[in-house]
Amino acid sequence: MHKGYRIFPLLLLVLASELAAATESGGVTIGGTRLIVDGGKKEASLSVSNSDTGPYLIQSWVEPRNNDPARPPFIITPPLFRLDGNQQNLLRIVNTGGQLPTDRESLYWLNVKAIPTNTAPEDANTLQIAVRTRLKLIYRPKTLKGIPEEVTHKLKWSLTGSRLTVSNPTPFYMNFKRGHGGQSSHYRSHLCRTNELSHVCYPWQGDRPGVMENH
Repeated sequence: MHKGYRIFPLLLLVLASELAAATESGGVTIGGTRLIVDGGKKEASLSVSNSDTGPYLIQSWVEPRNNDPARPPFIITPPLFRLDGNQQNLLRIVNTGGQLPTDRESLYWLNVKAIPTNTAPEDANTLQIAVRTRLKLIYRPKTLKGIPEEVTHKLKWSLTGSRLTVSNPTPFYMNFKRGHGGQSSHYRSHLCRTNELSHVCYPWQGDRPGVMENH
């Protein structure tokens, strides 16, 4: 019989919910790893840059998570455009006013596809690959106060045998990369998102978790 116990106080949590690092696909760089849409505003923006000399076609769209049949209440303008070499443009993500929860965050996927244009001679053999980047689009209602980093102390951690459980009673999404024991070098690199007002279990190897690192 495995005994459950709470994670000891050494646990350090670093969230990635507000990271502003860029995401790069080939010569196209997207100005963030996720996008927070403020419910108090009609739109948010995301930069797309092309560091190559040749042009790309940029196609963007929003889709629901978990194959939800409901249409996301967001549109992107422009949805398709040409981005010339060494140029930058902005994607505008517009909230169309759908009925979204006001007591918690909502998660969607923001897709950006970079399609290289063929500038080679007609008789040249070329291989062109379109690269799609998928980012988290998180809608944060204007009724929510604070930021995820201010409520990390409310997360509840427990370890039973080889199962690490984290309960998230907050209205925010939390993101983790990996964890490791305070006296151990064993890692499980697939720790990921914890939904708002929910809990999730992860496989665990090694000692009691000592550190949670951001993703």
